[in-house]
Amino acid sequence: MTQWNLNGTYFEACNCEAACPCIFTSPPTEGDCKALVAWHINKGEYNGTSLDGLNVALAVHAPGTMVATKWQVAAYFDDKASAAQNDALHAIFGGKAGGHPAVLASFIGEMVGAKNVPMVYRADGRKSSLSIPGIAEADIEQLDGQGGGPITIEGHPLCIAPGKAATVARASRFSLKDHGWGWQFSGRSGLMSDFAYQSE
Repeated sequence: MTQWNLNGTYFEACNCEAACPCIFTSPPTEGDCKALVAWHINKGEYNGTSLDGLNVALAVHAPGTMVATKWQVAAYFDDKASAAQNDALHAIFGGKAGGHPAVLASFIGEMVGAKNVPMVYRADGRKSSLSIPGIAEADIEQLDGQGGGPITIEGHPLCIAPGKAATVARASRFSLKDHGWGWQFSGRSGLMSDFAYQSE
């Protein structure tokens, strides 16, 4: 199998109340889950191809409990990627290259589309955001815990970034319009952390 590794930051925003019950394999707050998951790769390499600085996002609709139903997914890939980088991102996040993304891909029942799009991703540890002009906008901010510090969750069974504590956040804005979906929420759940993936 091709050797690869990625690290960077990620965040997710969804229509559940904070903190999202889906990560504990409980039913979504409103019966289904509508989520946007975004990754920014700080350092990455796939078979000698650098993936530094690129972004990927998935829009996910699960019609029930996320571990018990198959997901509909739309994928978005950074339009700054070269042809070789784009192929690498498709292989990794499509689950064909192994590692944790293959675990996530195993939940997908239908891929409704994949696009190369302009993406603006920002993260400063307290706030994260993604803009895909004309398609999606999401802004989340850390919820304050004891003493004003972050609220973190570790060891949750449904996890985008295994081995990393997720910081609980709330979305001030989350909208997506594509593939017949028209999602718009505010004040709902967000999570963010570092991530590190590699081939197995």
